[in-house]
Amino acid sequence: MAVDRHSSIVVDAEGVSFEINDVTAEFPWPEVRSVHYKASPSGKHLMMGVIHLDGRFYECVVEAKPRTKLGEWFAQLQAVLGFYRPMG
Repeated sequence: MAVDRHSSIVVDAEGVSFEINDVTAEFPWPEVRSVHYKASPSGKHLMMGVIHLDGRFYECVVEAKPRTKLGEWFAQLQAVLGFYRPMG
């Protein structure tokens, strides 16, 4: 789970959920083609994208405060995605 004051990203057994300004989008694993994540160019944000089976792309950006939180999120994401999505 990655959370800031405006957005959140949750990756768990059900799939991926984004919440941006109280609007939620849920992507169950059977509907997810792939998940991508990276640090923003400034190194202050986690940027995550989900590509839906129909090809649509969704993105959520969460601020890492303090900045060291970004490294923690990356380690957790690698483990969780490796478990639930070992092929991508």
